[in-house]
Amino acid sequence: MSAPPRVLTVAGSDSGGGAGVQADLKTMLALGVHGMSVITAVTAQNSLGVQGAWELPVEAVRAQYRSVVDDIGVQAVKTGMLASAELVEAVAELITGTHAPAVVDPVGISKHGDSLLAASALDSVRTKLLPAATVATPNLDEVTQLTGLRVESEEGLREAAAAVLEYGPRWVLIKGGHLPGDAVDLLTDGSEEHWLRSPRHDNRHTHGTGCTLASAIAAGLAKGRTVPAAVGAAKEYVTGAIAAGFALGAGIGPVDHAWRLRA
Repeated sequence: MSAPPRVLTVAGSDSGGGAGVQADLKTMLALGVHGMSVITAVTAQNSLGVQGAWELPVEAVRAQYRSVVDDIGVQAVKTGMLASAELVEAVAELITGTHAPAVVDPVGISKHGDSLLAASALDSVRTKLLPAATVATPNLDEVTQLTGLRVESEEGLREAAAAVLEYGPRWVLIKGGHLPGDAVDLLTDGSEEHWLRSPRHDNRHTHGTGCTLASAIAAGLAKGRTVPAAVGAAKEYVTGAIAAGFALGAGIGPVDHAWRLRA
């Protein structure tokens, strides 16, 4: 039996299992690809928030990456929490030298509003990481962090996308989930646009949505799908996972990565 497509996540660990590397690997398994990981940071995290975070040394991150890529190989890479300018720059260099599509989730703020990226790292994200991205997937808070733009309506998604594309990713997916009404995202490369719309579920258990979406896109790219096809399939998957989200702990619960298995 041949091995399934391989996807590498480069991200932080979520001890509560709802986001980060844990969510990435669950998504990859659910979508039929072999998930591998490079841990960039360890967090003490639960349904109530992030109680602590400790980044790993750059040499540890680089060693994990080289160990996986040089032996096993990858068909796609996904990045998440990178924490510091030093880690951002090291990971950007690594993915630039890897012949595989890269999905960059420019994680800056957790679901609970906790900062996961040093302010000093923002310029490195703009100038080093985003130019290496096949697809960048910022939410509206991250758009504001990166560009200064505040998107308050669906009409503002196009301006936000143009601003992020100025930093060099081939495609950008602006996630409009923080807006009222339907969950509307805009995918564009500057010439073609794809609007992705889904009903908003009455469900507060949405921890890990950004990680899950980016990992699902990477899984689709690893299978050889085009960017629009991979993003469309990922949107469908994460919408189902949100609908099936469940309470866990006293705060915001996770999405259900195995929702299709329970259908």
